[in-house]
Amino acid sequence: MNVIRFSDLCANGSVKGQRVFIRADLNVPQDDAGRITEDTRIRASVPAIEMALKAGAAVMVTSHLGRPTEGEFKPEDSLAPVAQRLGELLGREVPLVANWVDGVQVAPGQVVLLENCRVNKGEKKNDPALARKLGALCDIFVHDAFGTSHRAEGTTYGIAQYAPIACAGPLLAAEIDAITQALANPKRPLAAIVAGSKVSTKLTILKSLASKVDQLIVGGGIANTFMLAAGLPIGKSLAEPDLISEAQAVIELMKARGAEVPIPTDVVTAKTFAADAIATVKNAHEVAEDDMILDIGPQTAAKLAAQLKQAGTIVWNGPVGVFEFAAFENGTRTIAQAIAESSAFSIAGGGDTLAAIAKYGIEKQVGYISTGGGAFLEVLEGKTLPAFEILAKRAAG
Repeated sequence: MNVIRFSDLCANGSVKGQRVFIRADLNVPQDDAGRITEDTRIRASVPAIEMALKAGAAVMVTSHLGRPTEGEFKPEDSLAPVAQRLGELLGREVPLVANWVDGVQVAPGQVVLLENCRVNKGEKKNDPALARKLGALCDIFVHDAFGTSHRAEGTTYGIAQYAPIACAGPLLAAEIDAITQALANPKRPLAAIVAGSKVSTKLTILKSLASKVDQLIVGGGIANTFMLAAGLPIGKSLAEPDLISEAQAVIELMKARGAEVPIPTDVVTAKTFAADAIATVKNAHEVAEDDMILDIGPQTAAKLAAQLKQAGTIVWNGPVGVFEFAAFENGTRTIAQAIAESSAFSIAGGGDTLAAIAKYGIEKQVGYISTGGGAFLEVLEGKTLPAFEILAKRAAG
């Protein structure tokens, strides 16, 4: 995908003295007192800001935080805790500016944080009048918030239409490169792990990937529906029986291409959904009516791990069992370790997936960890994200 890269603009000297507007993703979790409990997104935004400052730009940064009501600012909507943490990371004070749509005072070498952009009227619906005002605030717009790139909002799309230059920041550029490497130009075999509670929420992803991948591993409640489609008993496990025909269609689609959807040959069951439930490993044919399948079995996990170690590219979205419970984490842990040990290029995304990566300490062994949940899923669905579309359009002139 051809987009203008902010790093290239900085390298060729065209950023010096320019007003640079960075759309970052600083939507971090906070406790009841408003204290930031996890600052990964703020730390991830620092390289773009430092790049702009080093290049001599006058820097404005904004983000959304939470779900504010447009036009009604409340204290809990404020980016003040973010400004403080950002200042600590940058080693300088970061002033917070409210009511900024009609103009911002910032000099080259300075950085300001613009208050929660979703408080601005017209932001979510990308109001053209707001978009024009946003475009007029800067000389260069830098989109560096992949997690918002599936939304066509004022600060993610509208500003890119009207800013003199619109480009991808280092974080967004890295996402584009990783997605291209994994899906557009993958080293084969290409394996995808798609897991979660429901087929319905990931049906379009499964269908899209079925036309691209050599191996489609399903897990969680999705796997249960595929087991039903393969004629296996699943007891009282979470599944969607009304989508059996859809699951069969995905299996057939893969089969027609000489590819496969591996169906579990053994599973880990329990009578109740609880951390202290007794875990029983069973052959997939022997699941009782009162059993709940909460993980893939060790035989299935070992087989999948061996296949993943042979892969050229791995796309991972979702744990294959209830990994939060120790008795039902073996499948996800085995898959995670196989990905870590594989020489394949791997890209992982989605909240639960990131939690599993953190739990098993394999962050450094995963090729690329995507920061955007919804955006990552839409890419897997084969959709062109609005942010990518407008940046590519602007790069084409």
